[in-house]
Amino acid sequence: MALALDGLRVIDADTHLTEAHDLWTSRAPAKFKERVPHVEMIDERPMWVVDGAELGFAGGGGVIDRDGNKGRALEALYEWTQDRIHLGAFDPKARIEVMDDSGIWAQICFPNSVGLGGQGISDVVKDPELRLLCVQIYNDAIAQIQEESNNRLLPMPIMPAWDVAASVVEAERVAGLGLRGINLTSDTQDLGAPDLASLEWDPLWDVCADLHMPVHFHIGASLTTMTYFGTYPWESQDDDTKLAIGGTLLFIGNARVVTNIILSGMLERHPTLQMVSVESGVGWIPFILEALDYEMSENAPKQLEKLSMLPSEYFKRQLFATFWFEKNNVPALVESVGEDCILFETDFPHPTCLYPKPLETVAEKMSTLTPTAQRKILGENAAKLYRL
Repeated sequence: MALALDGLRVIDADTHLTEAHDLWTSRAPAKFKERVPHVEMIDERPMWVVDGAELGFAGGGGVIDRDGNKGRALEALYEWTQDRIHLGAFDPKARIEVMDDSGIWAQICFPNSVGLGGQGISDVVKDPELRLLCVQIYNDAIAQIQEESNNRLLPMPIMPAWDVAASVVEAERVAGLGLRGINLTSDTQDLGAPDLASLEWDPLWDVCADLHMPVHFHIGASLTTMTYFGTYPWESQDDDTKLAIGGTLLFIGNARVVTNIILSGMLERHPTLQMVSVESGVGWIPFILEALDYEMSENAPKQLEKLSMLPSEYFKRQLFATFWFEKNNVPALVESVGEDCILFETDFPHPTCLYPKPLETVAEKMSTLTPTAQRKILGENAAKLYRL
């Protein structure tokens, strides 16, 4: 079935770029070159090491191999290195070729090795000066990728989320580099900062609203969330099933982030601030918003009176979610969530990605929507959000 794509530039709102092994060492000042993240062989496995501490496996960060075949997720994620993964997983030029083959104009990109919200660096590196340097080098590197791609690849910068003031400064700095949003861990308290409901974070929300920098919360983007991830399946489940259970509940886990955002009052205080729930799907959103309205009216009516709108109404004004695999009752789902609040994603090259023909994969279900809704979800919403 044909999609309403005439003249539309399709924008993919969630993909991942695996970090090059020399991303930090090629840019670090001489005195830090041996301390910034780099790859070492430990027990015959390539590992990211930073300041003497292991950050994690230096893998390919995906499940698509060099020949374009999709591999078993557990094997690919925990055994494949960059010599086996598809070049498009880490090479920006090869990624552009994948996009051209897939009919996609631009992609929003998130990290792998540093944590989906940058929380890995913030947790492992203890020296404050080095920790900030690692964040800044990463952001400088992705700004270069964006510029060299002519704004077809838009990686999201990570923040020094252990410090509110430093995050404000870094948000202003990366906006000056031309980056189009920020990527933030959902549990800043894990890193020693106030949690995001605290009024202490208002200066960051002010900057992001003023500079039109949407704030992104990727699934699994905190130490707290990834701790939950390991406890979701029952122990007797096999390893592949455990991964499927964990992946499913990571989607729903962003309901925790969305409800806390709305009820923190940050959207009330910052009505032009925009936020994105990344790689979480949209099917859970109508129920959660309806439940949130009901629970607040039943259990916190005085707090509800302090808000100028129902909790569900803040979502449609200021929040976005990403859509890719869901296929049941799509028109009703889109009507309930709001066609202005949904972005299209492929999740390339992660296990649930739409590959190799993402637009063909979604054509049948997307064709049940109006041409206007199709165009908004597949590109127009993202073009507006990311100033493309």
